[in-house]
Amino acid sequence: MSTLPTTPPARKNPSTWQPRTSGSGPAGPRAPRSAGRRILLAFVYLVLTAVGLIYLLPFVIQIVTSFKTDPDAAGNPLGLLPNPFSLESYRRLFGLGNSGDAVPFSTWLSNSVLVTLFITAGRVFFDSLAGYALARLDFRGRNLLFNGLLTIMAVPGVVLLIPKFLVLNQLGIFDTYSAMIIPLMVDAAGVFIMRQFFLSIPREVEEAARIDGASVFRTFWSVVLPMAKPALITLTILSFQGSWNEFTHFLVATQSPEYQTLTTGLASFVSGSLSSGTQYPLKLTAALLATVPVAVLFFAFQRHFVRSANSGAVKE
Repeated sequence: MSTLPTTPPARKNPSTWQPRTSGSGPAGPRAPRSAGRRILLAFVYLVLTAVGLIYLLPFVIQIVTSFKTDPDAAGNPLGLLPNPFSLESYRRLFGLGNSGDAVPFSTWLSNSVLVTLFITAGRVFFDSLAGYALARLDFRGRNLLFNGLLTIMAVPGVVLLIPKFLVLNQLGIFDTYSAMIIPLMVDAAGVFIMRQFFLSIPREVEEAARIDGASVFRTFWSVVLPMAKPALITLTILSFQGSWNEFTHFLVATQSPEYQTLTTGLASFVSGSLSSGTQYPLKLTAALLATVPVAVLFFAFQRHFVRSANSGAVKE
């Protein structure tokens, strides 16, 4: 049986090969596609920059207006250059001004700092305890208690204003620091955050501590709590921000001027109860100084704030 000879396929001469230039080949549409992608990306960045500038514009106006005089702020409220440049609003807030009524800004600031520190420390401690109990301790009614916690989170705070006033008045602590601090030392949202984090920690860590003879509180304090650093930082930031900016509770818990915080004091200031006239520079300066501590705290700990809650958990 004879076999037919096979002829090998002809090879192309490399010297005569030319790259494709038509739009249908693999090299053709790449350059137009890259150029179109760059144009689209530049347009997206331009839109985001414009939106960012619009968002920052009120804060820039607030900062600039704090260095204006009253006539300049009233005549040119949106101007981005103070004419003339003045520090009178800052002097008046700290009692260094020579004109106008005195503003008890130092009293507002000291009350806010005092109340915020106690409320933040209380929330971090008690919310951690309650969250660990709901996550790890097996007791009767635990699920019912957790469902009640979720229900409390769904109730608007405005609904509880009148009951808060009645309870504080009945206990005899109305218009005191105790009325401002004690009701806010436990937060349902903080308990929920800590419970969810403690559920992510392996039980083997706690079982090893129990074998070594550690009690429940010792295990919580020395073993579990150090592992909850991301959740604790998140809870600290949220508690500080919430208590610093709290308004409605302080409004129903106090009535004397010596217990006013920055939020209630600024509200009375803006309403015109402390002075006459617009006084835009003075009001915006007070509002600007009130936002500085929260902004500094957030930017200082933002990398911890966005860190995964599972960081720090021990893996097998």
